[in-house]
Amino acid sequence: MNDNPREHFQGPVRLRRGQVNHETHDQKLLDSRGPSDWVHTDPWRVMRITSEFVEGFGALADLGPAISVFGSARTKVDHPWYAMGEQLGRELVEAGFAVMTGGGPGAMEAANKGASQAGGVSVGLGIELPFEAGLNSWVDKGINFRYFFARKTMFVKYTQGFVVLPGGVGTLDELFEAVTLVQTGTVTSFPIVLLGVDYWSGLVDWIRDQLLGNGMIGEKDLDLMVLTDDVSEAVRIMEKARHESATNPPQRRGQWG
Repeated sequence: MNDNPREHFQGPVRLRRGQVNHETHDQKLLDSRGPSDWVHTDPWRVMRITSEFVEGFGALADLGPAISVFGSARTKVDHPWYAMGEQLGRELVEAGFAVMTGGGPGAMEAANKGASQAGGVSVGLGIELPFEAGLNSWVDKGINFRYFFARKTMFVKYTQGFVVLPGGVGTLDELFEAVTLVQTGTVTSFPIVLLGVDYWSGLVDWIRDQLLGNGMIGEKDLDLMVLTDDVSEAVRIMEKARHESATNPPQRRGQWG
């Protein structure tokens, strides 16, 4: 065995023996004749991930008070839930909030439309999907993301609450991630409202009967979500949380349950 193996450095990485590769990243970057597979490797992907955070932080840092609105991309324009989304976007703007959605069609488009037509800030955070493309036409400030986790960070970091319209798997993912962050005290003074009593009541009942009934959550965890059909009530809950946060800066809580 060689006691003094040759070494090669690639930035902070030390390579020895069979790991030594004298081809540099600069060569790969500048030699357009070579294979392009290297741009898909994990080290390069880290740079892309970093750039998404930098771009998101830069675009949203001056947004001001905002509320995230989630809901199905499949909601039809003539459906009552679409009208509910428009009303929600409009009333949030009238209450002094910007409106942030996933930027897609359906319920997201409805909230963006209501916000834009009310003269407010209508934000869309898009994501690359094989079956959906682009941001809806009512997004006035839009960012497209490659990575879900970078996008999700923006939804929580730059908004003061979530209002959730009827939706599918993606909506449930966003809802329960928000509930988890509040339940663990990772975010504070962060209200979550479910709009659509008939749609959401079965889920809420299951949480009460199964999760609470089997001791998987605590009694107070049931208060993390408010269920209503009243758009104005949802907006008032967001206003109340904003006022309480301004007058009583939140203290980090321990984990519940």
